[in-house]
Parts: sequence; C-alpha cells; structure tokens
Amino acid sequence: MNATTHEPETRQGRPSLAVAAPHACFDISFRTLCLICAVLCGLLMVAFFAQLALASGDAWRAFGLRFFVSSEWNPVTNVYGALPAIVGTLLTTALALAIALPLAFVSALFIVDAPPWLSRILGQAVDLLAAIPSIIYGMWGLFVLCPLMQELWWRFDIDTNGFGVLTAALILTLMILPYICAVMRDVLRMTPPMLRESAFGVGCTRWETARDILLRYGIRGLLGGVFIGLGRALGETMAVLFVAGNVMEVPGSLFDGCTTIAATLANNFAEADGLQRSALFALGLILLVMAFAIQVLAQYYLRMTGAKRGEK
Repeated sequence: MNATTHEPETRQGRPSLAVAAPHACFDISFRTLCLICAVLCGLLMVAFFAQLALASGDAWRAFGLRFFVSSEWNPVTNVYGALPAIVGTLLTTALALAIALPLAFVSALFIVDAPPWLSRILGQAVDLLAAIPSIIYGMWGLFVLCPLMQELWWRFDIDTNGFGVLTAALILTLMILPYICAVMRDVLRMTPPMLRESAFGVGCTRWETARDILLRYGIRGLLGGVFIGLGRALGETMAVLFVAGNVMEVPGSLFDGCTTIAATLANNFAEADGLQRSALFALGLILLVMAFAIQVLAQYYLRMTGAKRGEK
C-alpha cells in the first residue's frame, strides 16, 4: 500500500519540477536583463558627465572658477562668463515653480473631486496641454504674450518691450503646469478613500484634509511631479529663447531681458568654435550638475523626513 500510494506522488511531483525549471530560468534572465539596464543607465549618466567635462576642459583651464562669477560674454576677445546664464536659469525656473505649484495642486484637487463627467473632460484637457510642443508656446509668447506684457506695463509707467524674466517665467509656468497637475491628479486619486473620510469624520475642512492628509500621504509622488516640471523648466530652450530677450547680462529686475543656459546653448552653439565651444560645453556641464544636485537634495530630504511621515 505504501509503495502504491507513494508512486503517484512521485509522478505528480516530477511535472511540477519540470515546470518550475523554465520559470526559474526565466526569472534569472529577467533579473539579469533588469540589472544590465540599470547598469547602462548609470554608465550613461557617467558618460554624460565625462564627455561634458572633457569637452569643457579648455574653458576651465582658461577661466577657472572665475567662469562662475564673470558676466562678460565676448566672442571677439574670447572672454566668457556663466553668471548671466546661471542667474537667468535659476530665476525663471524659481518663478515658474512658485506660480505653477499652487495652481497645479488646487487644479488636481478640483479634478479629483469634480463630478465624473467634468473630471474626465478636465483631465483630458490637461493631458492635451502637456502634449503641446514647446515651439508652439514660444510662438504664442512671442506674438501674443510679449505685446500684452508690453502694453500692460506701459500703463504702469514701466519702460519695457515685453521681453524679459517675467515673460519667460510665465511661459515656463504654462508649460510645466500640465505636467505637474497630471501627476498630482493621479497621485491624489490613489489616496485611500478611508483617509479622507476619516479626516472629514473628525471635522477637518477640505483644505485641512488636503494639507495634512493628502499632501503627507502622497508626498513622494507629488514631488515626482514637481521634479518632472522642474526638469522641463531647467532645460527648456525654444520657448525661453523667443521671449527672454537673449541679453547676456545679469537682470536687474523682473522686466529686464535675460538668457538661460539652454537658450545660450541653442543661440550660440551652431557657429561656436574653439574656446567659445568649450565655454558652451562648460555651461552644459553646469546645467547637468544643477539638475543632478536638485535630485540628490530632494532624495536626501525625503529620507530625513521619512520618520516624521511614519515611513520605515
């Protein structure tokens, strides 16, 4: 009896082992493929840094750290400084984020809480805005926004031609707002309804629920949307090139013309040669370091504040 009962169990066990072997091989292959892709991404990042560092070597040897604080950009005398481009990039990006973040957050809240038919229409509209090419934003800014800004500020006795820091920041705001709003909308929709209902049950208002519950629960996803918008604002080229004024000087006010690192690269790289080309590569390296540093600081902030949010 024992032999007869043991035999079917052995036969039944053999197919399971045979089936498990291909699955194990597939799992190992998939892990290996993922590891290769991850390593390639890391190597690609290192290659970007290495290529920009090598190509910008002449500029660093010629100007050193003075390159960061010099405002002169003169191809005739071969003297170049990065300060106007750095200040213009940081200023326009900071203004755009300061305007876009609250608008994106409240827009995402409204879309999530709106009736289904209205939420669907507004959500599709946000997605369509995110799909508009940057050149279209730039053309609209050049032919519509700049004349409007010029007429508006003239009424306040401000002498400006409409091009400048504020106009570039407004264009960037329109460009990054749909990206941030779309990500925040999806993050807020993934929040468990029990959390919101519990907050309402203890007497919280909608704003208190959004600030203390939704914002804390989805902070990682919300910051992901912010960094998507930040990355586009830092690297935006054509739209800013049309409306910033392309003035290689440190702006003294929000109405002065300016330039950004990406706009400077697009405006000068085609005819650049020698030391000027090296200086442009140095600007590209600075832009890459800025974006990388912001990401590192954000991850450090999330780790340092994780315990306060109850994360392990």
